[in-house]
Order: sequence, then C-alpha cells, then structure tokens
Amino acid sequence: MPIIPRRSFWEMEKWFDEEWPEIWRRPRIMLRMGDLAVPKMDIYETEKEVVTEVELPGVNPEDIEVEVRENVLVVQAKRKAEKEEKNKGYYRKEISSGFYRRAVPLPAEVIAEKADASYKEGMLKISIPKKEVKKVKPKKAKKIKVKKA
Repeated sequence: MPIIPRRSFWEMEKWFDEEWPEIWRRPRIMLRMGDLAVPKMDIYETEKEVVTEVELPGVNPEDIEVEVRENVLVVQAKRKAEKEEKNKGYYRKEISSGFYRRAVPLPAEVIAEKADASYKEGMLKISIPKKEVKKVKPKKAKKIKVKKA
C-alpha cells in the first residue's frame, strides 16, 4: 500500500483555486457591511502630523463630514449619482446612492482644531498635527542589595 502524504488544507486550496478565482482578481474599492460601505483608508504618521487618505469615488466634497472626537477620526460621506441616456427610441435612467462611514483610532495624540482636509479626484486627504510630547528623562536605575534572611 503506497504512503500518501496528508494535505490538511487541500480542500480549501482547491476552493480558492477553482471555485472563486474571479473574486480575487476583481478590484475592490469598498468593503461592504450591510447597506453601509466602508471606504478604504491609509493612515500614516510623519514627524509632525498624522495623515489619512480615504478613497471616496463619486462623492461631492460638500457631502463629506470629517470629525476628530477623543482621538478617533470619523469620516462620513453621502453619494448620489444620476446618469441619463436617450438613444434610438429607448430611455434609460440609472440612479445609485451610497453612505460611507469609517471611524478609526488615531496612532498619536493630535490637535483636532488644526486639522486640514482636501478632496481631489476621489481621494480625501486629512492632515492633523500631532501634540508635542514632552520627553521625560529616564531616571537613573537604583540597585538594591539583597540581604540574606
């Protein structure tokens, strides 16, 4: 009888390779959670600020709300797009809408009052200055002698 090596995840590998290959190739702009679309976002720090870049395609800048509350960044936006086409005896109208919301804790203490946001070509960029952290000088360690009891 030949020895067959055990492949614990063979069924899962088969499922990813054969059952769902088109899903992994398709680009995803938004994560979906019920009726709420969660926009993708990058957050990084520089020496002086925390910068957040959020994908919000098809959103009017007036429909975007940005808020910093207790060191948590909250981004909300509404999107409504209408497209009409009249052609060769038929009429078509497409309406789509969406609501985006994302709340994330920031990696550093920030000065919310000095935050700045700009929107260009579907990307929202938020820059928030960091609070200056006072550097505490480490105290010199004190050695303690252990006595024999």
